[in-house]
Amino acid sequence: MTGAESLINTLAVNGVEACFANPGTSEMQLVAALDKQPSIRAVLCLFEGVVTGAADGYGRMADKPALTLLHLGPGFANGIANLHNAQRARSPILNIVGDHATDHLQYDAPLTSDIRGFASPVSRTYLVSASATTLAQTGLDALAASLAHSGSISTIVVPADHAWAAVEPQQYHLPEITNERISDDTVQTAAQALRNANKSCLFLGGRALREEGLEQAGRIAAATGCRLISETFFARQARGIGRVPTERLAYFGEAATEQLADLDALVLAGVKSPVSFFAYPDKPSVLAPETATQTVLADAEMDVVDALRRLADILDAPARPGVTTDRARYPLGEGAIDANELGKVIANRLPDNAIVCDEGATNGLGAFLLTANAAPHDWLTLTGGAIGQGLPLAIGAAVACPDRKIIALEADGSGMYTVQALWTMVREALDITVIMLNNGSYAILNIELSRVGVAEPGPTALSLLDLTNPEINWTDLAHGMGMNAIKVKTVDALDAAVGEALSHEGPSLIEVIL
Repeated sequence: MTGAESLINTLAVNGVEACFANPGTSEMQLVAALDKQPSIRAVLCLFEGVVTGAADGYGRMADKPALTLLHLGPGFANGIANLHNAQRARSPILNIVGDHATDHLQYDAPLTSDIRGFASPVSRTYLVSASATTLAQTGLDALAASLAHSGSISTIVVPADHAWAAVEPQQYHLPEITNERISDDTVQTAAQALRNANKSCLFLGGRALREEGLEQAGRIAAATGCRLISETFFARQARGIGRVPTERLAYFGEAATEQLADLDALVLAGVKSPVSFFAYPDKPSVLAPETATQTVLADAEMDVVDALRRLADILDAPARPGVTTDRARYPLGEGAIDANELGKVIANRLPDNAIVCDEGATNGLGAFLLTANAAPHDWLTLTGGAIGQGLPLAIGAAVACPDRKIIALEADGSGMYTVQALWTMVREALDITVIMLNNGSYAILNIELSRVGVAEPGPTALSLLDLTNPEINWTDLAHGMGMNAIKVKTVDALDAAVGEALSHEGPSLIEVIL
């Protein structure tokens, strides 16, 4: 067997089931190894940002890593933005990067590059294969590291000669995986902070926003009267009927400051202290009141669900949360579509256990707010702020959860970053409904322009935020990649299109003109 086969087979035996790939010459032995390993689903993506974004979506929903297969340093570099997002989401990912054969590196061929320099900022663990014989063990070490700390990114570099060299079969061992548990003293301190406060909140992020974490948070709220507030761009939140609801921290700093203004205590669970997404002239970066105490119950690397459960027990909280979400249905308006009517349609039509991948930007908030009372679902957001995440995220979620409907709520400007994702959705027959929100601009940046103090932008500034010269026709783009697509301009047409798309399996796109 080759070194590549020993690596791929060993990872398969240890639970790896998916590989998102954009390979090149230096990865051909790894491609051949995947061809012989039926337990790993190999998914071709036409741009490395789609590869890494898909691995992020897979990791969020499967709670274990997919492989990425990337071509040397430049290929890895093309995927860095979505690895940044995945790092912020604490998604487990195992990147495999092919490199030149070890004896070829000395010649400084055109694709020779500083892979470590590219990978280190977005990889908690970085390993280089030392030999063909030890390649599989290097892979297992990286796999274990990606599962530790509640999820992280590992990158291994595979020289081409280590991949093609012959090796004898042998035993490899997955290192023990442990995640840190908080101390009893920390739980007691958090309990005391909530008991002593007049107006408090649990500020929630990471796995605290999974269904079990929210159950425990709801118990704590029932015992103490604290508010439950989520970070703005969370990795994944359980929402809908029967789930414990939260407030979502506002995106704009002024609104968030007002939202938190009356608090005298914040207990942080799976999240850092709230800060403004950007700095603005004469506006604060820190969002919590200066007078409020902040207590860390558990950071994102710790077992936050266990911490919340123990905190609820110490507080003698009831066995069940006091408030869960009931179903609501919304009457639809007529005529042109706006963010509110979009939200109503999605809320009414959302199937049980759907997954929403939200990169809807300015027009996505209505859908988020109105779906709080929809069927049970998971909501995924743009964690790191690097746009171009939404469509690839949906691919990964669909591969991880093939029995669940996926809705990709996507803004037109962001969608153009990773438009190649549509091709992979069709090729893999993934059950994804893309709702493409076409307003012909980077609308959020028009708002930000005024917020940084530009009162009267000129034609050059405005042109840099405009997407109508020429207009982008998403229906034609989707058709060109083999996807069923329709353009809608009225609420009735949108409602009918969403109903039709969700009534059958497979990918489709609805271009919503706003």
